[in-house]
Amino acid sequence: MLKNLDKLLQDKNIRPTAMRLLALEYISSQQTAVSLSDLEAAFHRADRITLYRTLKTFEEKGLVHSIMDGTGSVKYALCEEGCECAPEDLHVHFFCNKCRETICLPMLRIPKIPLPDNFKQEEASLVIKGTCGRCN
Repeated sequence: MLKNLDKLLQDKNIRPTAMRLLALEYISSQQTAVSLSDLEAAFHRADRITLYRTLKTFEEKGLVHSIMDGTGSVKYALCEEGCECAPEDLHVHFFCNKCRETICLPMLRIPKIPLPDNFKQEEASLVIKGTCGRCN
């Protein structure tokens, strides 16, 4: 599996350091979006700044996308293959009020909203809150 992760990093022009490989392995093994605090808990000895920079590098290179789910903590999830994080790639997220997990729903796309002339969309977010299937 690490060989595939190494290639995934290289395909995104990210130098595959040990911490980046470990962080990517952790993120890819999760069913829900993860926060910086989640990564810190998983890697007790890792430096918080290194983990933060790792997440930001992943985001800048289009490997993960960030999610503001209203908890005050940014969460991150792997982008789908071929995702460019362009408006047509944006999808809905679900936040469970019980377990506090954030789940990507890539099959539900955020529709294109016609904006007035001279307005330019830079990002969009849609978070649905409720109870997930596991907690329901």
